[in-house]
Amino acid sequence: MRLRESRDAFAHAIDIGERRGAGTLTYVGRFDLAEFAVVLAPGEALRTARRAFYAGMVALSDALRTYAPPNKEIAIDWPDAIRVDGGLVGGGRLGWPLSAKEDDPPRWLVFGAMIRTVAMTDREAGVHPLASALDQEGFGEAGAIQIMESFARHLMLANDAWQVDGFNIIARQFLSRLAREPQTTRVIDDNGDLLVRRIGTNRTVRRDLREALASPSWFDPKPGGLRV
Repeated sequence: MRLRESRDAFAHAIDIGERRGAGTLTYVGRFDLAEFAVVLAPGEALRTARRAFYAGMVALSDALRTYAPPNKEIAIDWPDAIRVDGGLVGGGRLGWPLSAKEDDPPRWLVFGAMIRTVAMTDREAGVHPLASALDQEGFGEAGAIQIMESFARHLMLANDAWQVDGFNIIARQFLSRLAREPQTTRVIDDNGDLLVRRIGTNRTVRRDLREALASPSWFDPKPGGLRV
């Protein structure tokens, strides 16, 4: 479902999610930004269904890898931001019904993403500022439509892998994409929280997924777009 430039793909998918059902994909027709969202219909309690967010992030990073120049590092800042060679290019977010109970299957989930495809500033390519764009990172002709289509294909692959081999395969793929933290081990708990333990210690730090998803790290709510 293509939306006008002024619309919000994530908000619109939430509005129509229950009515249109799983697999509905909304996107905004812009040249400088790949903005899209997909409706999901999990068959498990919300407490564990939020792990679908990790499948979305794996698919999003794989979509970028498809078009990335050789030796470009595509990394995820837990849980939701994507960087290319250290420059923030976008991220993902997850929505669910406000009335949903943790122990019941939600009527729907919505995974939304934004990827900056074209820089709207005069920053010199290759400098890698805090914020970046695909054109600055040498992604060539990879535009919003190509990124969205690639994401959809990789999301179906991730979903199939989850159904066949269980969530652990998604967890391993996601953890392999995180920015490195020396001397640490990282595990995704059953409810999606990230458990981080420093090697040589018995102390485990729990990072709450539900809390993190409430305020996407890459999203600036004032203009309704990516942080710069």
